[in-house]
Amino acid sequence: MNNRPIVLFAACWVSGSAVAAALPFRGVLLIAAAATLLAVAAVAGKGASWRLAAVCLLALLLAAGQRMWADAANVTSLPALQAAAETDGPRAKYPAEALGTIVSAVDVDGDRVTFHMEADAIHVEGHKPLADSAERLMVQLRLAAQPEQAIAAAWQRGDRIAVAGELAQPATASNSGGFDYRRYLRSQRIHWLLQAKGAAAVTVRPAASPTAAAALLGRVDAARAWLGARVEELYPGPQAGYMKGLLLGLREDIDPGRFQQYAQLGLTHILAISGLHVGVFMYVLGSLLKLLRLRRERIMTVLMASVPLYVLMAGAAPSVMRAGVMAVLGLAAARMGKLKDGLHLLSAAAVGLLLLDPYYLDSVSFQMSFIVTLGLIAGVPAVRGMMPARRRGGPLFDLLSVSIVAQIVSFPLTIYYFNQFHLLSLPANVVVVPIVSMIVLPLGTASMIVMPIWGTGAGWIAQLCRLVNECTYWIVEQLAEQSGLRLIWGSPPAWWIAAWLLLAGTGFRLMTSLRHSRNSHAAARQLTLQQTAPLDNGSMQAYEWESGSVRRARTYRFAVGTVLAAAVMLLGYAYMPDKLDTQAKISFLDVGQGDAALIRTPSGKHILIDGGGTVSFRKPGEEWRERRDPFEVGAKVVVPLLMKRGVKQIDLLVISHLDSDHIGGLRAVADVIPIKRAWWNGTVKQASDAMELLQDLLDNDVPLQAPALGDTLQLDAHTELLVLGQGEERNDTIPLVQDQNEASLVVAVSLYGRTFLFAGDINSATEGLIIRNAIELSGRKGNEPSRIGIDVLKLAHHGSRYSTSDEWLAYWRPNAVVVSVGAYNTYGHPHPHVLDRVKASGAELWRTDDGGEVSFALTREGILVNRRP
Repeated sequence: MNNRPIVLFAACWVSGSAVAAALPFRGVLLIAAAATLLAVAAVAGKGASWRLAAVCLLALLLAAGQRMWADAANVTSLPALQAAAETDGPRAKYPAEALGTIVSAVDVDGDRVTFHMEADAIHVEGHKPLADSAERLMVQLRLAAQPEQAIAAAWQRGDRIAVAGELAQPATASNSGGFDYRRYLRSQRIHWLLQAKGAAAVTVRPAASPTAAAALLGRVDAARAWLGARVEELYPGPQAGYMKGLLLGLREDIDPGRFQQYAQLGLTHILAISGLHVGVFMYVLGSLLKLLRLRRERIMTVLMASVPLYVLMAGAAPSVMRAGVMAVLGLAAARMGKLKDGLHLLSAAAVGLLLLDPYYLDSVSFQMSFIVTLGLIAGVPAVRGMMPARRRGGPLFDLLSVSIVAQIVSFPLTIYYFNQFHLLSLPANVVVVPIVSMIVLPLGTASMIVMPIWGTGAGWIAQLCRLVNECTYWIVEQLAEQSGLRLIWGSPPAWWIAAWLLLAGTGFRLMTSLRHSRNSHAAARQLTLQQTAPLDNGSMQAYEWESGSVRRARTYRFAVGTVLAAAVMLLGYAYMPDKLDTQAKISFLDVGQGDAALIRTPSGKHILIDGGGTVSFRKPGEEWRERRDPFEVGAKVVVPLLMKRGVKQIDLLVISHLDSDHIGGLRAVADVIPIKRAWWNGTVKQASDAMELLQDLLDNDVPLQAPALGDTLQLDAHTELLVLGQGEERNDTIPLVQDQNEASLVVAVSLYGRTFLFAGDINSATEGLIIRNAIELSGRKGNEPSRIGIDVLKLAHHGSRYSTSDEWLAYWRPNAVVVSVGAYNTYGHPHPHVLDRVKASGAELWRTDDGGEVSFALTREGILVNRRP
């Protein structure tokens, strides 16, 4: 690599930035010391010149320093308010008025409007006003009436506005491994939410400078919106969102269901503007310029000026910025006759973007774009060289090698961030990517270019494009329906990702060496065969050359086999990382105002008790409030958490009762994760979500059972479930019960002899019945009736004032109590009287609304609480 100093410099720069982002200051110092020793060793061993070693070490240190400086500077301009918020708690809100400039596109989605605001004046009641500094805010506005949508749609980047609302800190991750909104916004240098109600809370004022950067970008937003409207004219209906995402990077209107299908097959990169799109844009524009008979140098100059405009019009995401920077650098180098290879362009683009903003490194788009591009540059020649020569089927093998390499290098990030991999992903990419890149993208681009000058012709082109899209949709749907081939992977550790990428790079290098060895062997063999005279010095050299090439080929084949074996071992670990773990775990997930508990047994089986749910209070005539992709706790919280934790199958689903806050998220679970069997309370309810869930379970061939009082289930040697009762009498028919609370299924779960009691939403009247059932069950085997001891009690009905009586607590005598409740619920849960009764019982209390998820780890030795009260 001595002949690639730019590549080494970039690798050290990225490494330094990553180290500073992931480790504390002491860790950075240790890495810097280790890098210094490594540089000295490389110079001493003549593996690198002192100048190259010094430059690489300097790159690592400068990148680490830049990131640490950025982190130190990334603080709020309202430190006193932040200190007050830390004292008052995460739910604290402060009335405030802010004056500033809109610095992002304005997104109007149903009754919700969001945008970024650069505030230069903030007045908070009881606190010193902001002065002589700026604070970037995330403005969240809830509209009061439908006409306000048009008002908000007229706002644009660069507008000077005043907003009256409440300041609040962004939420942190309330579940282990969940989405950390505060961290996400911090990477955009945002530390506060400004929440307001009604368009009247926003006052637009004349802009201070019509030529400011934000105002110019506002014109870009307007142009993108105008182009989006033209796309909607050409592609009306469901295809409009797809084509806007494909051509302009406007992904907000893509159908969520279709996007999910593409995500399952690893095809979402098609909808992310990147090198493919930039390449098609340059090809179409270059072809048009050739028709105008422009010289090659002039065409490259025009392309260099046009690519940045395209990057802006496509949304300037990290992936398209990477492709745009590489394209401009490549055109400039080609124009000067100094173009070497893509690796140098990629390295320069990486350093340039991280110099612009070190937080780009935290972006999934940035990571995926650069790693895949690096893999294609390094791996495609190696993999293609192992395939048949370019005689017949050359383009097919070219495409296949690109797809294979892209799958290999993107795999670790795919399972880390998305926790799934479809075995049909490779054929899906081989079939769909050429259709999109060679047909849909050119046709879509052509239809937009032709539309202003020949509307009828543009319509013909768009009609052909729509037919191709329908064929693509059909292919994707057929492949995505093979759900049995979709594998769920828990998020692997960082060392595993590094090991996989290092192994992939080693494999590509060995394949290249093996190909060269095969070619050398063939040449030596040919030379030996040409020798017709008795062995002389020349023929002896040819024979020795052939023998040496054979030995090298065998060595390389053995090394490739070793790499493949190591890859299989890494895959096995990533797919079953806790295969030998005998620790049991019960996690009470934070799903807001609802219930959901995930149990992992000592043998690795999984039980899910309820799945949370979002209760809608939407009134007739308020359909305009509906958002493009409404928040649904199952799809947005429960399913991602289960997948991130590697839950590949739910061995038992327990549905305590059919109220929405307990079952609303289970339809999403049933659609994604296989369920082996389900228990429910044996009733039905006239509600769409209840009937749809039961039907989904039946359609998926899930055995649905209503267990009776005293039924037990032994999932493994250390896990037992005991049914303590339900509020409804059983008979030959399934009763219709609208008020489901008292019909809740009550289950005691024992792990390593420790018992957890789940009582659904029963109230005190039913609690007495459950106690009598427990007394009866304890004496069934001829023993004297006694108390069934429990260790942890989940408060029934989220701590309602009508539940958790003194008698209930006195009988069970739990050591700990958990209440699953929403932070901003309007029911007054948990009720103060219940909290007083729990405190008087001596049990410790954990709340999901104050600290998030509560989890317990259990072993033969005892029980460990992973979140303190």
